[in-house]
Amino acid sequence: MNGYGLARFFLVGLGLLALAACGERPIDVESLKKEPKKYVGSDTCKLCHLEHYDSWKMTLHSRGLQDAQKNRDVIVAPLDEKVIRADLAKATLKIPVEQVYIPKEEDIKYTMGGQWKQHFLVEKAGKLYIAPIQYNVDSHRWVPYDEGDPDWDKKPWNISCGGCHATGVNIEKNTFVEPGVGCEACHGPGSWHAALPKTAVFEKRQTIINPTKLTMGVAMQICGSCHTRGESTKVKGAAWPVGYQPGKAIGPFFKETTFAAGDVKMVYANEFAKGHHQQYLDWKQSAHYKEGVTCTSCHFVHTIGMPPTRSQTVQAGSKQCLTCHEIINKNLAHSIHSFGNCIGCHMPRIAKSAESGDIHSHVFVCLLPKDSLANPAIPNSCDGCHVFRGEGLEYLQAAWDALVKLPVPVGQPVKMAIPETEAPKEAPKKAEAAKKSPKK
Repeated sequence: MNGYGLARFFLVGLGLLALAACGERPIDVESLKKEPKKYVGSDTCKLCHLEHYDSWKMTLHSRGLQDAQKNRDVIVAPLDEKVIRADLAKATLKIPVEQVYIPKEEDIKYTMGGQWKQHFLVEKAGKLYIAPIQYNVDSHRWVPYDEGDPDWDKKPWNISCGGCHATGVNIEKNTFVEPGVGCEACHGPGSWHAALPKTAVFEKRQTIINPTKLTMGVAMQICGSCHTRGESTKVKGAAWPVGYQPGKAIGPFFKETTFAAGDVKMVYANEFAKGHHQQYLDWKQSAHYKEGVTCTSCHFVHTIGMPPTRSQTVQAGSKQCLTCHEIINKNLAHSIHSFGNCIGCHMPRIAKSAESGDIHSHVFVCLLPKDSLANPAIPNSCDGCHVFRGEGLEYLQAAWDALVKLPVPVGQPVKMAIPETEAPKEAPKKAEAAKKSPKK
């Protein structure tokens, strides 16, 4: 055996000793990579990434779908049938209110959501379905889901919502690995990564997706795979990108919705989204998208400790905007809106999750009264506040037009005469005296 062979044998021996000392068994990396990647669940990830796991548990992602059989407290409102039917009677329904299906608490397998609204999943013939009622959290009222659709039990949940509320959804087998948007929803299946020992540092890095190491365009499509609207190109009727994996381009798996294509329910005529989980669609129309300001420029995915804001932004409210957009001149609209609420004008609440206008637009554009005058179906940034003052759209647009016409400077620059003082006169004399005095 030559010197190279001895050295290699010595290093392999040291590696095996290290594995034994750590209680880890050697893994054949190449053989492992020949097996298909599988989902292992976030509880496996926490064994090595406990701090990240704990911070993820504080996010809405971890609560996208919760097991009501294991924990009844995830149901945020009592299912009082009398109260529910009384609320439903005030809404437009496809069937008489008495015929709307209302589940009993013990029938609820999972809850979906709980920040703005909550849906309830029940099981029939081994498949999950969304019950045709919905509880709106902020307004404390019950509303019909899909107008109390009588065919609710013919539309499996995993087709309509599964891929964005659970991790590792398999439509064919009617299964998922874990409820909620788990670690692997953004990092990809982790079986290879989890199987490798801690000592295989570099190999482990190559077996998992780290969004921060992807190109911006591909990384943001991980967020876009759920925060969008459209339909699957792989499974007919699916409203999420079936088959998509983090690190891939979403285009081959999903066709985004547009107003031009006829989706008047979820998109305004100006292509701004009116439905929830629309942020990616909006952002792609914004100047932020063009300049490289991404989702994670403003939002964190998981952070140590409690999230400081409802929407998991790095800063609260307009402070987030002001970290980049420093207002130097308070002119134009900024001259009268001195409270500095950037979000109120540039991110108007024109999208709907539970109640109309409870979600901010993410195009980051002020919608003017003239936009609504041209098409009454399009909302604007001004009317939301000024409507309470009884000011019409024509008045508001005229006020805006007058405000943005800055006066043109006239005349010639004036050279100001600076009055002389005693101090400048004395200074040269003292300097001259200092030059003549002998050095000690």
